Amino acid sequence: MPARRRSAERLQAKPAAARVAEPPERRDTILDAALGLARERGWNGFHLHDVADRLGLSLAEIGRLFPDKDALGNRLFARATEAMLALRDDAGFRALPTEERAYRAIAAWFESLAEHRVVARDILFYKFAPSHVHHQASLVIALSRTVQWIREAAGLDAAGRARRREEVRLTLVFAATLVFWLTDRSPKQQRTLAFLRRRLERAGASLAWA
Repeated sequence: MPARRRSAERLQAKPAAARVAEPPERRDTILDAALGLARERGWNGFHLHDVADRLGLSLAEIGRLFPDKDALGNRLFARATEAMLALRDDAGFRALPTEERAYRAIAAWFESLAEHRVVARDILFYKFAPSHVHHQASLVIALSRTVQWIREAAGLDAAGRARRREEVRLTLVFAATLVFWLTDRSPKQQRTLAFLRRRLERAGASLAWA
């Protein structure tokens, strides 16, 4: 192979390597810029090229990490899940009673999104638009995945039929709390947290959590 051709191929390979080495904080920098634009203009009021312009990045750099605008919304909810899972690093949290672990895990998810509640609401309304059936299908998968992470964070280890009952109850609790939270304007989301506590107490009673 001629040396000139080998050199050209090495140059073409560099962007792929750069994608692998992309610093993880770059993803959140882009998301934070998008959230700033969403607060100013609404979720539907900006485009990915606006994010690129605000950060002084090329649109290609944005596209490498976020193939579409919906991926930005997904990253926002993923950060909430990460905040919830971080609780497991605390030995004191793991020593709590089962119901309290479940409560704090779900509460952490909502608390992580507190300052972005309006934007989160707009993202979910966008996904539920009649023409966005593909987004609605992905929401079902995301809900199921979030419930599984709640079980992991809270250390719930039921198996068989008990696990299925647990999953159904937690899904109902989380979904109901999410709907309530979207319109909650109380200080520090107090009404949402009280709602969550009541729902979990009912679920815990029916599941006989230890």
